[in-house]
Amino acid sequence: MSLNHVRPWRNIYRRKSRQIMVGDVAVGGDAPIAVQTMTNTLTTDVAATVAQVQAAADAGADIVRVSVPDEASSKALKEIVRESPVPIVADIHFHYRRGIEAAEAGAACLRINPGNIGDEKRVKEVIKAARDHNCSIRIGVNAGSLEKHLLEKYGEPCPEAMVESGLEHIRILQDNDFHEFKISVKASDVFLSAAAYQGIAEATDAPIHLGITEAGGLVSGTIKSAIGLGNLLWMGIGDTIRVSLSADPVEEVKVGYEILKSLGLRHRGVNIISCPSCARQGFDVIKTVEALEQRLEHIKTPMSLSIIGCVVNGPGEALMTDVGFTGGGAGSGMVYLAGKASHKMSNDQMIDHIVEEVEKKAAELDATAEAAE
Repeated sequence: MSLNHVRPWRNIYRRKSRQIMVGDVAVGGDAPIAVQTMTNTLTTDVAATVAQVQAAADAGADIVRVSVPDEASSKALKEIVRESPVPIVADIHFHYRRGIEAAEAGAACLRINPGNIGDEKRVKEVIKAARDHNCSIRIGVNAGSLEKHLLEKYGEPCPEAMVESGLEHIRILQDNDFHEFKISVKASDVFLSAAAYQGIAEATDAPIHLGITEAGGLVSGTIKSAIGLGNLLWMGIGDTIRVSLSADPVEEVKVGYEILKSLGLRHRGVNIISCPSCARQGFDVIKTVEALEQRLEHIKTPMSLSIIGCVVNGPGEALMTDVGFTGGGAGSGMVYLAGKASHKMSNDQMIDHIVEEVEKKAAELDATAEAAE
């Protein structure tokens, strides 16, 4: 829950959900909202897949999903799971045997789309394998692969059809006394996704995996995801998220964290507050921010940095950040520490100096956190 007693208009009251485990990551309940991504390497290329999983984990991914389309991928999955620093979700489609093999290979969770995995008997076999191997399940309802009888009933993919599909498959799991599951109801249409998620959130207490499927490229997909997921998260809906982009999985993780950070739901790394720049700027704000984003990627400590081009808003923004720099005149600007003006610094040395100040502040914050434990 994100609670702010001083500024109550920032409060988000999360929907109450059951908590399940995906490996050693708690999902639902009062656990932090987990960030996921998915590899796009060939699963049979173990080295490339593990490298991509590691890169995603370094960027902050809590969970990574890997596609398991064939038996060779099932065999590779066992080694991937062994080498992965985070829990692995096996993505299963069409063939129920892949689900059984993935559970046997050590997957922490099976993502199954009941609409294309087969009849109820086959789903039951996957459930048994999940139970036998301490594996959770994600029911993945997708507007693009709804069951035939639901399409005939509703005429087209719609929120009601997606919710009904999800509840039908929840019933199958519960009838088999299996409760370690979460659910998603994804669509590429933001409106359809949002309505379906609101419906399923009211109908079940299962943890919810949020996503706008097939959202698009880095820019367009980020915008669609920020609108769709951001509004749902603001409403308190969502226990784990995946931003689906036609881009490097690391970018999905970055965007996911930025969405959560903007709502105060997760905090990781440096939150840079910067102006769009204008003729008043005392230095090149855009190039400076680009450089700082790269130079500060290694900082995992939650903290804030303001980079403002002039004194119109600079001092005010610096009051609210751990470190700040405001452009002035004559080739220099003012450095702010803990909201207070500290010292001047020349523009040509400013980037290196800000990196040093941020690293110093991060070390202080880490030491304080360790002392409090």
